[in-house]
Amino acid sequence: MQSSDSSAQSLALSQPARVSFALVFAIVGIWALIYIPGLFSPPLLDDADARHAEAAREMLDRHDFVTMYVDGVRYLDKAPLPYWLNAASHAAFGINEFAVRLPITLAALALFLSVFYLGRDLAGEYTGFFAAIILATAVGPYIYTRFFIPDIMVCLWLTLTVHLFVRTLDDGRPSLLLCGLLAGVTALNVLTKGLIGLVFPALIFGGYLFLVGNLKHIFRLHLVSSFVIFLAIAAPWHVLATMRNPAQGEAKGFFWFYFINEQINRYLNTRIPRDYDKVPLLIFWGLILLWLFPWTTFLIQSFRLVPPFWQRLRGRISWSREERVALLLITWALAILVFFSFSTRQEYYVLPALPSLALLTGICLSREQDASACSPERRRGLISSRIMLVLGAVVFVITIFFAVKAPTPPRNADIADLLKTNPDLYTLSLGHLFDLTGQSMGLFRLPLVLTGVAFLLGTTASWWFRRRQSATAANLSLAGMMVVFLYAVHLALGIFYPILGSKPLAVAIARESQAGDVVVIDGTHSAASSINFYLGRQVHMLNGRTDNLWYGSLFPDSPAVFEDDASFRKLWLGPERVFFFAFDDSGKKKLDLLAAPYFQVASSGGKTVYSNRPGNAEK
Repeated sequence: MQSSDSSAQSLALSQPARVSFALVFAIVGIWALIYIPGLFSPPLLDDADARHAEAAREMLDRHDFVTMYVDGVRYLDKAPLPYWLNAASHAAFGINEFAVRLPITLAALALFLSVFYLGRDLAGEYTGFFAAIILATAVGPYIYTRFFIPDIMVCLWLTLTVHLFVRTLDDGRPSLLLCGLLAGVTALNVLTKGLIGLVFPALIFGGYLFLVGNLKHIFRLHLVSSFVIFLAIAAPWHVLATMRNPAQGEAKGFFWFYFINEQINRYLNTRIPRDYDKVPLLIFWGLILLWLFPWTTFLIQSFRLVPPFWQRLRGRISWSREERVALLLITWALAILVFFSFSTRQEYYVLPALPSLALLTGICLSREQDASACSPERRRGLISSRIMLVLGAVVFVITIFFAVKAPTPPRNADIADLLKTNPDLYTLSLGHLFDLTGQSMGLFRLPLVLTGVAFLLGTTASWWFRRRQSATAANLSLAGMMVVFLYAVHLALGIFYPILGSKPLAVAIARESQAGDVVVIDGTHSAASSINFYLGRQVHMLNGRTDNLWYGSLFPDSPAVFEDDASFRKLWLGPERVFFFAFDDSGKKKLDLLAAPYFQVASSGGKTVYSNRPGNAEK
């Protein structure tokens, strides 16, 4: 039996609609069309993508699932769960792109289904269906599952946590099992991304309970037993990592680096080394509109559902159930956005807010579907479709113009020769997009044509169906448009790959090298991390002790892989064959200063591999 108080605070539907298998099948089908092609291509990118994959590979090779290593150097930056999953995938499917991307891709599917079930419990199964489709076809989740970062898993755990919290509101005294599950999923989030896995639920639940005047619900959550369960799952790895990585020499140990430097100092923008740019605040908030495209106009409409927050300050706490659902969802989004407003900000830090906004938009679309022909919901939906139709026509004109007018690149042209460089922007995750030029568009004709046609047909169909009062068909038209567009993005990423990754050069080195040969990267490991992964062997760095391997290099057991100018000269002139991975002309100039012979092995994407010994072709 629910108490009168708990019944008034409940968020879940008293009798949720029976789940339609067709809706679940449609969600899985759209996920498969969009996400499965990316399991196999393109190859891994440099920087975080291949570096994280290498950490998982070395975890498996070393059979050490506590301390992570990259290139044989301690890598204490990250929480372990994504790497455990990736190592398991490597063990099952081998060392390849498919194994690297499978855990993230399955996490995306789990997220979409979790959003569906949460939306069903909050506002009916069509709310859940539309919210899942929004998230599955939106730009942001797709872009940030193209490389190995754990943020989509954070979205998954947070969605499950919110769902479990909603269930606790249904009973006067939530069950120990339910609270234990809530604590367990929160612990998994901590093992995925660190302390924010605990901070985000605390901000969301505390903020929501304050707004509805029900803070005493916190004390119904079996806090002692829940905390014990949380510690049982989250604490062992942290304790073992601290014990196995104590302060040694210049290194202050795991605890200082992982908790103080990587989380607190990163939040305060005082992290060492400081290698992150800070996205301007207004752009950070505005990115929501881009990451949820093409559902942006519907998202803006959905803000009508949110009751004024200031009513809480005036003493009003008796909102309707629908208002409380909207309050929960907007509190969820604001918790993430406000939290990062005072910290360092990358473009993808907004991702954990997207499930809540997709659910809010799903409620808006579901209401439109159920509304009468002349209702405000129908009129607003038609207005949004008109806006999208205009945008679709503009995108069609621009993309077809570039597809037709862009000059045909020379045969076998290197894409790097057709771009401009903006190195100051490369600390941003999408900084290389600013390298594109009109001349380079000739390489992207097929993606451009697919994009233009998809936008024209998709927005036209959405507008046409809405005029005929078929909101579901209109929404599915936009989803279909995004299936084609995101496939075009997939093709474009493959064309752009030589700039973002270095697998062809790793293959060229592997073809020429023998045991005992040395590979040296001109700069940091991040700049060419895919060389390390695809060779499956240790690489050296020239003047590159400044990135994520800096701290691990301070430990006494760090391998001698960090070269300076003097040691590199000695290595290059020594008896071993050395491969030197260089960028543009700066690396070549360093070889010129050595006054010793060098030979080009391969070149791709503006990067070149040289050797101090002739290869088979030169002999």
